[in-house]
Amino acid sequence: MTKQLLDVVIIGGGPAGLNAALVLGRARKNVAVIDEGRPRNAVTRETHGFLTRDGISPSEFRRMAKEEIGAYPSVSFVADTAVSIVGTDGRFQMETEQGQTFASKKVLFAVGMKDRPLDIPGLAEVYGKSAFVCPYCDGWELRDQPLVIINKGAELMHFAPLISGWTNRFTVCTNGPDELTDAEREELRQHQVPLFDSPIRHIDSSDGIVRQVVLEDGTTVPCRGIFFKPELVTGSELLRMIGCEITEWGAVVVDNLGKTNVPGVYSAGDAASRMHQAIAAASMGALAAAAINNELNTEAWGRNG
Repeated sequence: MTKQLLDVVIIGGGPAGLNAALVLGRARKNVAVIDEGRPRNAVTRETHGFLTRDGISPSEFRRMAKEEIGAYPSVSFVADTAVSIVGTDGRFQMETEQGQTFASKKVLFAVGMKDRPLDIPGLAEVYGKSAFVCPYCDGWELRDQPLVIINKGAELMHFAPLISGWTNRFTVCTNGPDELTDAEREELRQHQVPLFDSPIRHIDSSDGIVRQVVLEDGTTVPCRGIFFKPELVTGSELLRMIGCEITEWGAVVVDNLGKTNVPGVYSAGDAASRMHQAIAAASMGALAAAAINNELNTEAWGRNG
C-alpha cells in the first residue's frame, strides 16, 4: 500500500515508459513505474533502428534503462499489473493484481499493444525468428531473400512498394479473398509479384526458420522469411475504464504532447501511435513526461503564488 501521493504513475515499462521515467526522475518527480514484464517485443531477439542500441535484445535494453534510471531515487519500479483505476486529475488511484494501491496526481499509460492469438498454424513458431511485422526493424536481415508477405487490401498495396526496398523476391499470400481492385492486381502483376488468395493451411519451419508456406489448394511457397500484418489490441483495458477516447484501430487519441481527452491522463508509445518502433516510443515518452512535468510545476506555482 502506497500512502504517499505520487506525482506520476507510469503504467508500462517499455521504451516509452522508461524514457518518461528518466525525464521525470531528472525533473525530481516522485514516480512509480508499474510493469508486468511481458512486452510484446519479447518474441524478438534484437531491437533495431535505435541509435547507439542497434541490435540490442529487448531484455538487455530494459536492464540498461533501469540501471540508468537508478541514478534518480525518486523513481521506483513495481513488478505487477495494474487492474483498476479511479479518480480525477490531481488524485488517481490504481490497484494492482497483487493487491497494491497507488495514488498519483497524473497517470501516463505506456501500455503498448498486444497481439491477438495468431490463427495461422505454424506462425507462432516462427514469429520473432523469421516472421516479422516491420521491415524497418527486421528488413535488413532478410535483404534479397525470398519472402512471403501475408497481407491484403489497401494495407498490402502500401506494404508491397515498401518491402521492395529490401527485396524484390517476394510472394503475396492473402489467406483468403485479396480485397484488391482489378487495377491493384494488375499493378502487382506488372511488378512480377505472385499473388495467391487460397487460405494458408500451415507454415513449415525448422528451429524457427520458415521453409515454406503451404496453402489449402496444395500450393507451396518456399521462402526464408515472412512479413505479416498482426491483429493488435490496446495493451490495457484501463484506458477505456478511465474514459479515454480510442481510435477505430485501437490506439488512444492523444495530442502532440501525449494528452488524452481525460484531464491528468497521458499516453505514449505504441498504445498512442501507429508508428510501432522502439525509438519512436521512447521519443513519445520523453515528450509526454516533459508535458506532465510542466503541468505539475505550473499547478504548484499557482497554488504557492
